[in-house]
Amino acid sequence: MRHIQMMTRLRVVDNSALGKQAMLEGKPPKCIHVYNKTGIGTIGDKVMVAIKGQKKRGYIVGVKQLQKHMVPRFDTNNLVLVDDSGSPLGTRIHSPLPALLRGKALKGDFAKIVAIATRFV
Repeated sequence: MRHIQMMTRLRVVDNSALGKQAMLEGKPPKCIHVYNKTGIGTIGDKVMVAIKGQKKRGYIVGVKQLQKHMVPRFDTNNLVLVDDSGSPLGTRIHSPLPALLRGKALKGDFAKIVAIATRFV
């Protein structure tokens, strides 16, 4: 898989109850919409996912595709679930986040996600 598009399976990396339950049952969320012009997502893009028969929003925080210089590449396509107001559903993030998300936190999109993260690469 080279990028995040419709029907791409993602891995929930926060400790939200909905995300943990879906991952334990072996039914990871699938991307059903990418909120940008091209419809192809990468690190930092907002997506809508279908998880456990519900539609939830989330942010992509890690992708398998090849990246630009000094941007980490991950083994899985990682996602942090957020509610409609933009606050994360979980209280912790289990995988390291790319350091470039700290710059996006200044704009306000990622401030709450970066606040609960403990590791950056």
